[in-house]
Amino acid sequence: MMKKIIKYIAVVFATGALFNSCETTELDLTENPNALTPSQADPDFYLNAAQQRFAEVVEELGEDGSEVVRIENMGTRIYQSAYSPSNFDTAWERAYQETIKNIRDMNVLAEEAELFYHIGMGQVMEAYTMTLLVDYFGDVPYSEAFQAPDILNPKLDPGADIYSASLTLLDEAIANFGRTSTANPAIDFYYDGDATAWIKASNTLKLRIYLNLGNTAAFNSIISSGNYIQDASEDFQFTWGSNAVQPDTRHPDYGQNYTDQGGADYMSIWLMDIMQTTNDPRIRFYYYRQSATTPGAPGVAPNEETLACSLTTAPAQYISGGYAYCSLPNGYWGRNHGNDEGTPPDGLLRTVPGVYPDAGQYDDDSFGEISLGSGGGGAGITPMLLSSTVDFWRAEVSANTNIESARPFLISAVQKSIAKVSAFGSLDANADLSVGPTAADISTFIALVGAEFDDAESEEEKLNVIADQFFISLKGNGHDGFNFYRRTGYPTDLEPNLEPDPGAFIRSFFYPASASSANQFIVQKPGVAEQVFWDTNSAFPTFPVAN
Repeated sequence: MMKKIIKYIAVVFATGALFNSCETTELDLTENPNALTPSQADPDFYLNAAQQRFAEVVEELGEDGSEVVRIENMGTRIYQSAYSPSNFDTAWERAYQETIKNIRDMNVLAEEAELFYHIGMGQVMEAYTMTLLVDYFGDVPYSEAFQAPDILNPKLDPGADIYSASLTLLDEAIANFGRTSTANPAIDFYYDGDATAWIKASNTLKLRIYLNLGNTAAFNSIISSGNYIQDASEDFQFTWGSNAVQPDTRHPDYGQNYTDQGGADYMSIWLMDIMQTTNDPRIRFYYYRQSATTPGAPGVAPNEETLACSLTTAPAQYISGGYAYCSLPNGYWGRNHGNDEGTPPDGLLRTVPGVYPDAGQYDDDSFGEISLGSGGGGAGITPMLLSSTVDFWRAEVSANTNIESARPFLISAVQKSIAKVSAFGSLDANADLSVGPTAADISTFIALVGAEFDDAESEEEKLNVIADQFFISLKGNGHDGFNFYRRTGYPTDLEPNLEPDPGAFIRSFFYPASASSANQFIVQKPGVAEQVFWDTNSAFPTFPVAN
């Protein structure tokens, strides 16, 4: 919890700042648009605040989703206690009070002024935010949530109803982007005034919703239209800045890890091991190694002070499954799923986030210590809907009919992911990019993925290939990994928890403490095994990875 407080407090005062090419703006009044007097009210102020708060909600919840499915490290052995209710207070407040509330207040002014582009942006962000809350918590307040002071205890709406309302919002957004506005927003952090791109993002969010609903016909109808995100240039993402103070506009993960004391987060051993073993060309972009060796790795002495597990034996479930434990070779210094050993003096030794998506340092084998401002300075992205993700969705849908038909979508998705990630190397101006993947290396890897899929003897093994590659591509976005895992139960070869009996896997998170204590209709869940409405995968608990 303390890690999250530190990570996000740095960006609380950044509302209204322009993160792309500018580091300052004159929109000082957007600090608290709801405090403006009627004569000061401006739709742009509300929209600027909503755009940033929306990105923060997506980023914060995405980290939790990434951790439970091993894209990032989860540092607690028991699922029931891994995320306390208070862990979600900030994201909940930002979602309701600072994102959607600003959107609703903006709409009053925007409708009168015929600012349809403003309204469309707000509708997409609202639909994304509300479906995200359903995916993480289940039934949540919506229809009565913004009627204060008349309704202080808004009722919970069924998740299915919120999904339906979100689809309606997206249809309305598409219509609004097609209308003529009296003016476009002063700042569009996502598509810089391109209504066509927003329409594609709207349809792509509908793809995610239909996939969770199991509505293959509606999914395929959008695919047939061709009006969705298909290229990295169309990706729905938020771009952070490199300003460190007043305001801090950097990627939150960068601000947490690139300090004079070194890194604060541990990287996932499961993901690093897969990528290193297969010579994945993205590994140098995802991770920066501060040390060339890891204690306890082959030929390297263990070190109790900096890596306590290097002196211990792997648990039985790791040995029987052949999972990498504690010490990876070549300096990939991270932690296994559920490792709760505390924080030793390893901040300037452990592997830290790289140049993608956090705009840290590119790994060119220099093995130097990170420092404040090094690498890309934090001007990274929070990915929300990517063209590579759409191809993985298409692979999933195709696999439900014919597993072999998923292959071209798998290959296309991996190619798009590698191309997008590789483009981030230029953010680190001091990196030696000649130390890294060549075109031949990338071709070899793509061929390896195809061969692995072809050689898989069972449908389960082929689905594991798709799922593993999907999770690798989702660095920076845990939502789609968390959803995919609950929908399908794949990959079945995920690293086990270090705890032999960690309890039921998280199917939804506890309601935020602030919400359950303030709203009489929000009754706290007894545990984390409660499934959201679309999570009907009854076979899921039979997979051994649930442990």
